[in-house]
Formats: sequence, C-alpha cells, structure tokens
Amino acid sequence: MAHTKSQGKTNQKSNRPGQRRGVKKFGDQKAAVGQIIIRQVGSHFHTGPGTKVGKDFTVYAIRPGIVKFFTKLGKKFVSVVHA
Repeated sequence: MAHTKSQGKTNQKSNRPGQRRGVKKFGDQKAAVGQIIIRQVGSHFHTGPGTKVGKDFTVYAIRPGIVKFFTKLGKKFVSVVHA
C-alpha cells in the first residue's frame, strides 16, 4: 500500500513565465506611432489625447510625441503630446 495519497492536479502544475506587464514608456519619454506605453489588467490607467486602448487594456500611442501622465477626478490618465 502507498504511503502518500495520489497528488492529482497539484503535482502537475508547471512554473509559467510572467506576462511582462507594467509601464513600458515613462513620463517625458518619446513614443512613436503604435508603441506600447502600458500593459495592464483592467483599466488602471485610462487613455488621454494621443492614445488608444487595445482589447487587452494595452495603452498605445496613435501619434508621435512625449508621454505624459496626469490625474483627473481621481483617475489616472496617460497621453501623448506633440514634441
């Protein structure tokens, strides 16, 4: 008879790599068209002028310029302004 119980699923979990989320372009950095600024889960940062959001809540630049972060009515926004 076995001394340990059958482990099942708990023994089969593999170590998965992280998904590399977070801020990719910080304030006052240059961003080109289509460059990713933030990878996030949910809308922690909202889009401002010069940015759009993808279906996985990725914020990216739609025009070239300088990345700016600001707060409005308690919400965090990110925008791209002309250089």
